[in-house]
Amino acid sequence: MISPQEKFQALLRELFQFDCADLDFGIYRIMNYKREVIEQFISTDLPKRIHEALDCDALSDQSQAAEELIDISERIKEILGQDALDADGNLVQFQETKIGKKYRRLQSKAAGARRRQALEGAIFNHLYAFFSRYYQDGDVISKRRYSKRQKYAIPYNGEEVYLHWANHDQYYVKTAENFHDYRFVAQSITVHFKLSAADVEQNNVKGDKRFFLPRVTEIDWQEPTLELVIPFEYRPLTEQEKVAYGAKNQQDNIINEALISIPEHLQHTHHALAAIIAEHHKDSNRQSVTFLEHHLRQYTRKNSSDFFIHKHLKDFLSRELDFYLKNEVLNLDDMESAGEDRAEGWFQMLRVIKVVGSRIIDFLDQIESFQKMLWEKRKFITETQYCITAATIDEHFYPDIAMCDAQWDEWKRLLCIDEEQGDLFANGKSKSERRVAFLKAHPTLVIDTKHYKRDFIDRLLGSFESLSNTVDGVLVHSENYQAIAFLAEQNKDEVSVVFADPPYNTGIDGFPYKDTYQHSSWLSMMENRLGIARQLLSQVGLIFLIIDFVEVSRLRILCDAVFGADNFLADIAWEKRYTRSNNAKRFYSLKDTVLCYRRTDSLDIIRESRSEKSKSNYSNPDNDPRGSWISSSYVNPATKEQRPNLVYFIRNPFTGKDIEHPTHAWKYDPDTHKQHVEENRLYWGVDGSYEFPRLKSFLNGASEGMVPIDVWHYKQTGTTDDGGNVLKALFGQAAFDNPKPPSLVERAISLSPEDNSSLLVLDHFAGSGTTGHAVINLNREDGGNRRFIMVEMGQCFDDILLPRIKKITFSPEWKDGKPKRPCTPEEAERSPRIVKYFRLESYEDALNNIAFDTEGSQQALGFDDYLLQYMLKWETRKSETLLNIEQLAKPFSYKLTIHHNGQTVDKAVDIPETFNYLLGLHVQTRQVYNDDGRHYLVYRGRIEQRHIVIIWRETEGWEQEALQRDKQFVAEQQLTEGADEVFVNGDSFIPNAKALEPLFKARMFSEFQA
Repeated sequence: MISPQEKFQALLRELFQFDCADLDFGIYRIMNYKREVIEQFISTDLPKRIHEALDCDALSDQSQAAEELIDISERIKEILGQDALDADGNLVQFQETKIGKKYRRLQSKAAGARRRQALEGAIFNHLYAFFSRYYQDGDVISKRRYSKRQKYAIPYNGEEVYLHWANHDQYYVKTAENFHDYRFVAQSITVHFKLSAADVEQNNVKGDKRFFLPRVTEIDWQEPTLELVIPFEYRPLTEQEKVAYGAKNQQDNIINEALISIPEHLQHTHHALAAIIAEHHKDSNRQSVTFLEHHLRQYTRKNSSDFFIHKHLKDFLSRELDFYLKNEVLNLDDMESAGEDRAEGWFQMLRVIKVVGSRIIDFLDQIESFQKMLWEKRKFITETQYCITAATIDEHFYPDIAMCDAQWDEWKRLLCIDEEQGDLFANGKSKSERRVAFLKAHPTLVIDTKHYKRDFIDRLLGSFESLSNTVDGVLVHSENYQAIAFLAEQNKDEVSVVFADPPYNTGIDGFPYKDTYQHSSWLSMMENRLGIARQLLSQVGLIFLIIDFVEVSRLRILCDAVFGADNFLADIAWEKRYTRSNNAKRFYSLKDTVLCYRRTDSLDIIRESRSEKSKSNYSNPDNDPRGSWISSSYVNPATKEQRPNLVYFIRNPFTGKDIEHPTHAWKYDPDTHKQHVEENRLYWGVDGSYEFPRLKSFLNGASEGMVPIDVWHYKQTGTTDDGGNVLKALFGQAAFDNPKPPSLVERAISLSPEDNSSLLVLDHFAGSGTTGHAVINLNREDGGNRRFIMVEMGQCFDDILLPRIKKITFSPEWKDGKPKRPCTPEEAERSPRIVKYFRLESYEDALNNIAFDTEGSQQALGFDDYLLQYMLKWETRKSETLLNIEQLAKPFSYKLTIHHNGQTVDKAVDIPETFNYLLGLHVQTRQVYNDDGRHYLVYRGRIEQRHIVIIWRETEGWEQEALQRDKQFVAEQQLTEGADEVFVNGDSFIPNAKALEPLFKARMFSEFQA
């Protein structure tokens, strides 16, 4: 039988991920690296602490007395007979004998005391009971215990209404990049695990717990390209599958079956079969693990683990441990029966449990805080590119563009155009000349800098005198929390409209959530991202969130908490479709909800443009010289008794009679009525036949807009079918599930009171890019200069969003994937000039770039609590993902291992651009200089009204002579001329220049208050 100590140690090994020894990504790799240290902590250090505590003070005396009492009771039975002691251990006779007196003294001393083994067991059982109640499937869940009768409590602080959920104080980590596309290479074969959509309502598939199931019969082997595609579903099990895979370890059982069925399916494709069954490594038992088994376990575990990071784990568990000790360990009834003499022992046990429990909490918190630090740190830009329209580029760059075949191949594929299809006048011209002429004839062609060499990009970007002011859109390939945290310094208080279409959380929309925590996971995800997005909104900013009936009630309460209930503006019913389906079992939904909030009460009036339909309601039946008008009733809904101050006689100018309403008051007071009469605004009908007057309101005197309403009909704002048709026209096929129509986003944006020449729109759930499309449409319509920022992660960014922006920039109208017509000159003038896009290091990348530097760690082990509190932070301090300051001497070759297109590659990250965003720099110029082989990258820009210069160069190995030469070159080129502040990397003799490294580090790890 397993002992309490062994039971608790097994729980700790589970807490510290010992069951994931074969996983070599993320936090598992870190835990595996430190497995020996953690095992020593579990198997040696903790039991030693408990043993030492039991060897001193009251517990030692009491346990010793209990041991002696048992020994003497055995001697009494042996000397005086078995009947000398009754069933309760009391001495029946021979009390006055020497041994009897000794027995009675020990019995009194040991009353309520427990033997050493029992005490150890009690302590381990309490520790097990405490930690097991909060641990679940790799996460610590915040189940705040209250009592045995009322199981849980919430941290309520007296608010009138408080929204709480199980993961309220945790970050939700979305790993969709790996969730949708995982690939590996084995013996030159590329194997793809592709996630396919699963309809969980079909085939009796019900329940919360979900699993990865391979669709073996749909495996696709592509011999010419040596690619093997294995599709997966992520869904609950059918009733039949529940029987087949059992009640425990279902995912492991699914994998074990797949390890048989997949090779069987590939038995005739020898090349692919040999690759996947080849040995990848040997496990801890020296058993061979194939490539297929290794990556199946990686894939399923990578996408069903580590969804949450606790924000304040130590504070939470410490509070809960105190509560547990007071309510579960400190048993007043038992203490009372044991007597006052036992009290010291009880309190010593409390101390032992608290000391040991606190050490475990410290260790767990070190790991969780390390993950939290990696999650919250600003991520590196791993790639920066620009999409620039031909008309925006000086024509002296055209010959270089003409020579870039990769660019022209993209245009042929993406835009269905070919410069070879010229007119007769192109005959006799060279290929380069034809291409240059084509560029001049198509000003909205989008040049993507990813196709060009570094030297050309540097010269091209250096040709712009105001780079930030020319960038009309920014696309960020990133997890959305990381992206908006990264943008916070540069775009704080600048965003006019946030328009977001988050996952609806229907259970079939691909939203991965922790088993049994569907709504809680979703709320954590939304709270984290809404809180930080709020900081980007301007003081009169608006946010629109589209949601369906599943989460609308919870999202409304969450938004009240994030934005303030006073800043709620509307829950708009959007008619997303207009025909019903009789396949529905109950109600069929024709609408979604668009929740609208403002940032602050600085926004007090909202108007939308007057439509042609509303203008058609105006007419001029009496030929009033002031033009068309519309009339409204003069009668008040209130009765005379309710509004006696609005009761008076009105004269009908046609009959000369004074009239009043028999039951109701008028709408206006007597003075206002007198003004209406003087302005001739009362209408009694063409012939004066109206019983009561109506009030004229003239079109030319109407306000510029109308009060918006909270029902948006499909005829004005489009349907999901319209959104799909737009994409089908652009790509020639269905490209995205349930995209929103641009007209819906256009209507939301039009409600912003901010000037169209500076309006900035953010969409951090960008999907297919409808928001950017809508902004481009609006600018082409009215000549505005609205800008957009869109954030999206995964393959959708490259497959749909970025191509869509390129396509719609080139032409406003498409059919079957081909442009219907070129832009008119006016449309070309109003098209985006530059759309910048960049990619951010992911959280998984950050984890996978952790490197351990154990130099000095052996000496550090001697310090108190090094293992529990400082080990990870100290030994990983030189990891590149944590900004290794020493490496900034080589800023252009700073590398990370990055996951991209399903593979990991060593890639130089964009250190200068990363610093620009963390500094909040609005770049005006980006110039490259060369000093006889020395490369200089110089940014000029502004932060508010300050002019900033940032100088980057390779300084590794520079000594005094090199620094003097650097100073002279900067002075000769006047690189710091007119600057209020100058930042440089590395050492410098440049006058008034500041080292940027300390600021870089501080901004990268600064706390963001959402």
